[in-house]
Amino acid sequence: MSNSKITVQAIIQADAKKVWDYYNNPAHIINWNFADPSWHCPSAENDLRIGGTYKARMEARDGSFGFYFEAVYSDLVEGKTFTYGFGGRTATVQFNDLGDQTEVVVSFDPEDENPIEMQRGGWQAILNSFKNYTETN
Repeated sequence: MSNSKITVQAIIQADAKKVWDYYNNPAHIINWNFADPSWHCPSAENDLRIGGTYKARMEARDGSFGFYFEAVYSDLVEGKTFTYGFGGRTATVQFNDLGDQTEVVVSFDPEDENPIEMQRGGWQAILNSFKNYTETN
């Protein structure tokens, strides 16, 4: 598989402070961290510091499947960007302040099991879920 990163992005109709909080606060993460309404995120923990860990439980609402997504932060600029590693891969999330809007850009290493477009679609769906939650709450 290609070594190039996959990038997804969204413009959120909210200021950067709110977007950063909603993206990183476990009380909010559990409300948006899933790609499809048939899934949910019943728990999340986030120690947002270099060396800190992120852990979220993602599972099908019918209980048929679930997994923990775990990552360790390797870089952090408060309110602006962070990078974390997970399973030998990395992802970087940038928060670009556009005034009353915020652009969120997520770039991540692809895995070898699923097609690139499927991975892009899944991560974009989660980001779209975040956008919807943040703009309506």
